[in-house]
Amino acid sequence: MFERIPGRYHVTMSRPYYPDALRRIGALSALAQFDPHIAGTPPLGLDLADSDIDVLCHASDPMQFTLAIWTAFSSRPGFAVWQWVSGDRPVVATFRAEGWTFELFGSPQPVQEQMGWRHFRVEQRLLSMGGTRLRTLVMDQRRAGLKTEPAFAAVLKLSGNPYQALLDLETWSDDALVRLVAQVSDEDPLSPQRTGQPYG
Repeated sequence: MFERIPGRYHVTMSRPYYPDALRRIGALSALAQFDPHIAGTPPLGLDLADSDIDVLCHASDPMQFTLAIWTAFSSRPGFAVWQWVSGDRPVVATFRAEGWTFELFGSPQPVQEQMGWRHFRVEQRLLSMGGTRLRTLVMDQRRAGLKTEPAFAAVLKLSGNPYQALLDLETWSDDALVRLVAQVSDEDPLSPQRTGQPYG
């Protein structure tokens, strides 16, 4: 289920490789009834020291989801849970364990339809085509302060809203994405200042 990114993960005294952390706290078994999917930067090999582990879930019953995560994780340091008041009102929980911050996201939408998963899948495809070179350039942007989607947009020179720009690539063929990635130059990577994208 988990792919080890060559050269990216090293077990340290501060925190283990992210699948090991998930296994140690029993996250996927505790959330099994909600179709949990791991997303975010650790599976992409783009995590920084303060990156968290995102678990996206299909929670058609928000109260059932809230009860499940409360039962499994409320004793963890920093535990908090809340429900958005807009959109489809997903439930979000966060806590710390095994040197990581975990964020659990439960939406009435199936995981495959959630924005976070759709962005993640596009980024997976891009990295599979761009390899180490693309990953390095995106990491440079992340270390400079950009979030993941703006970092990809900066490197790929995508205009407009970076989150929508990434989603627009969802329907592109593999050949089209290969051509896009091939245009990336590592001679003069864009700085966050040149992209005009926000930090944080």
